[in-house]
Amino acid sequence: MGQKKLIRFAELKTFTNVLQNPEGMRGTWSSHFGNGNPITLELACGKGEYAVGLAGFYPNRNFIGVDLKGNRLWVGARKATAQGLTNVAFLRIQIDGITNFFAPGEVDEIWITFPDPQLRLSKDRKRLTHPKFLRLYQQVLKPGGLIHLKTDSPALYNFTKRVIEHCGCPLVEDMDDVHRQPSLKPELAIKTHYEALDIAGSNRVHYLSFRLPETLPGTEVDRTLHNLEKQDAGADGR
Repeated sequence: MGQKKLIRFAELKTFTNVLQNPEGMRGTWSSHFGNGNPITLELACGKGEYAVGLAGFYPNRNFIGVDLKGNRLWVGARKATAQGLTNVAFLRIQIDGITNFFAPGEVDEIWITFPDPQLRLSKDRKRLTHPKFLRLYQQVLKPGGLIHLKTDSPALYNFTKRVIEHCGCPLVEDMDDVHRQPSLKPELAIKTHYEALDIAGSNRVHYLSFRLPETLPGTEVDRTLHNLEKQDAGADGR
């Protein structure tokens, strides 16, 4: 590990806005922030551009960036501190462990911004909009809470639309090309590090927002989705 990372990891332990696998946080986030304002999560937040950007737009809401990469969280935590934002925090955990850190209904909204699209068929269950993750989100999200996906991956965008359909999720917004919209909400104009890189090479950003149904289907839908993805891969000659 490089010296720079070692220094950052050491500094993370001193940041009051970074919590690393904390104990006893489940159901107590209002105490951490010192208020009962609504909580929004940014999952796979990387350098926390969205958590920090949204915190600046909405001072009466609380934002938590969730990621495992401490080197990236350091960037977001430093930026939040420099901007004097007290309504943003960072949680260093595995995303599939969020139910250990948030109580039922403690989260009002979830943003998933430019996650790894996990393009290989064998890794479809690692996609953050897979039903496996939706079941976790449902355990912490308030009924009717929004889930937002912003991605430059056409594959993840189309996969998520398929998940929304097969899981019976009410679709709120669907933008095939965000930056071609005649008017754009301020939060959609925030750019992450990975958005600027245009890794997918599509020169296009997709956006979906949706809600979860009262009851999500069981694991049978996982098999259905996997088989549909497999058919698509075969049709494409992959």
